[in-house]
Amino acid sequence: MKKPRSPASLACLALIYVLLSGCWANNNPEPLPDVADTDWPAYGGSGTDRFSPLSEINVDTVKELEIAWRHDSGDVSTGEGEWSFTSLQVTPIAVNNALYYCTPFGRVFALDPQTGEERWVFDPQIKNTSGGYYPALCRGVSYWEGSSQGSCSKRIVYGTRDAELIALDADTGLPCQDFGDSGRVALREQLSEHDSWEYYPTSPPVIVDDKAVIGALVVDNLRTDAPSGVVRAFDIRSGKLAWAWDPVSEDYKARHRDENGNTRYHQGSPNVWAPMSVDRKLNLVLVPTGNPSPDLYGGERDGIDEYGSSVVALDASTGSYRWHFQTVHHDVWDFDVAAQPTLFQIPGVGQGRPAIAQGTKTGMVFLLDRETGKPLYPVEEKPVPQNGVPGEKLSPTQPFTTHPKPLHFTGVLDEDNVEGLFGFGKRACQKLIRQYRSEGIFTPPSLEGSVLYPANIGGINWGSVAINPEAGLMFVNQMHFATVVKLIPRDEYDAEPRDGVYPLEYFPMKGTAYGALRTPLVSNWGTPCVPKPWGSFTAVDLKTGDIKWQVPLGTTRDLAPFPFWFNTGVPNAGGSLATAGGLVFIGATTDRYLRAFDQHTGDEVWRQRLPFTANATPMTYSIGGRQYLVVAAGGHGWSEPGDALIAFALPD
Repeated sequence: MKKPRSPASLACLALIYVLLSGCWANNNPEPLPDVADTDWPAYGGSGTDRFSPLSEINVDTVKELEIAWRHDSGDVSTGEGEWSFTSLQVTPIAVNNALYYCTPFGRVFALDPQTGEERWVFDPQIKNTSGGYYPALCRGVSYWEGSSQGSCSKRIVYGTRDAELIALDADTGLPCQDFGDSGRVALREQLSEHDSWEYYPTSPPVIVDDKAVIGALVVDNLRTDAPSGVVRAFDIRSGKLAWAWDPVSEDYKARHRDENGNTRYHQGSPNVWAPMSVDRKLNLVLVPTGNPSPDLYGGERDGIDEYGSSVVALDASTGSYRWHFQTVHHDVWDFDVAAQPTLFQIPGVGQGRPAIAQGTKTGMVFLLDRETGKPLYPVEEKPVPQNGVPGEKLSPTQPFTTHPKPLHFTGVLDEDNVEGLFGFGKRACQKLIRQYRSEGIFTPPSLEGSVLYPANIGGINWGSVAINPEAGLMFVNQMHFATVVKLIPRDEYDAEPRDGVYPLEYFPMKGTAYGALRTPLVSNWGTPCVPKPWGSFTAVDLKTGDIKWQVPLGTTRDLAPFPFWFNTGVPNAGGSLATAGGLVFIGATTDRYLRAFDQHTGDEVWRQRLPFTANATPMTYSIGGRQYLVVAAGGHGWSEPGDALIAFALPD
């Protein structure tokens, strides 16, 4: 489905949902071995909390930031040529006295962290260049260091669009010949037959001991027999399979064997496309799961969603199940867990237990005991709307957080609270809302069409949350957008061609009794019908569960011509970075800014205009006594695609 690349009006907001998806210092999760706190050694930082102890850049000095260097890989596409359109969503890592990042074309660069000059580049020669529903992207690479010396004693490991796991020598960029087949492991082995664009990893693997653990994206809503969502661990030295966890219950396995009696790698199981996390002390891999296939109808799942829309703890050595917590029961809304589990341990929060903050598309953040998976604070099971389509088996209740309370509106969107833009389009929104079923956050998809608010993009998406453990603060960016989902009986769906021309998304959902239509809920002006802000940034006091401050995130600049630039907040994709300097940095928005907020007041204290939107999570590191702030700015479908990795620093 073609998508506009350079929006010029507010109507382009309708497209955005399609393109997604007390002081202390000693109790943080353990950093990676032999990694300094001046580094950024993994996707989410040392402990996945997106917090840095660096403070050279602080509330007093941030206004002096200037561009230190910029790197352009050249790997950018508008989708008109060989490649599908690109989105630079990567968060680099800083370790081994180098900066490493991957591009949407699957190339990996090692840069001098002080100058941005290239040290080496590796090109995997990707074959899966076009097709599929999603932009070409790579969110990051991972680093491993062994005890021996010599070639490949330090490795960069990452997954590609060709569904390969690749290991490179971190010092030279050459493939590690002892890993798999000349440095590559094929991830499609033992999976079902499928098109190349249906299955591939987009997030970096996690490294635990001498294993790389990886999941993959599986395209939504095509068919019930989609590729398995299996999570696998591979020996970091040899590339041999160490263990595999198929996200279905033992009961399901016993009832669903293949013709040979095999129970592994069940088709249509929940996949794991978001970044995972590791607790080395408890020897856990923490896995955020998606939905079984398809997302929007579950009448024929037969229990395959036991671990869907959950955070699951696996034994890092064996892959065996330890515990799980389900954030949505029998999910038919596409509320898969997109955010990386965020590790924290703060005195006064959950009795100081090692914990996880799990952000979700519903706008709820579940605070869980890391050892048991039990909520640190009460989670209430509340009745939710019923009477789904014939054949559906809805859960009568859904979990609602109490500490903090839901950060997104969960009530009914109706004629009284729909908006438009300062009144423009409100009447059209009121007329629209009367046509559809709208009963609150868990209104099930229906034949007449149901309003889903929040939409399937969230809420909280893959940007996750950031936590300052020293201040006990959590920072959450969210989208506020609504869609309409309509299920279409199979005979009716198959009888008429479905081209999926924007803004209509059609899904075949083969193997079920229905196809589906999803479309944005927008006014005749193209603006969201939901109340403003359309995007928000929130600070939560984790000790009390209360909101400390909340501000609109982003303006309509770059969506509308001047003078229609309003501080409405906008849908956003990407995450935030908190530092000991009292700042929290975030790009993410549809306008081309990187912003810094005062962690304690929510005041915007700095912003920098960028060449493209920065729909990635910033990171920071220090080298040579100088702190650097780095962000990838490369668009996300709602802006012109680009290619710029930009480093900021204080004057040298």
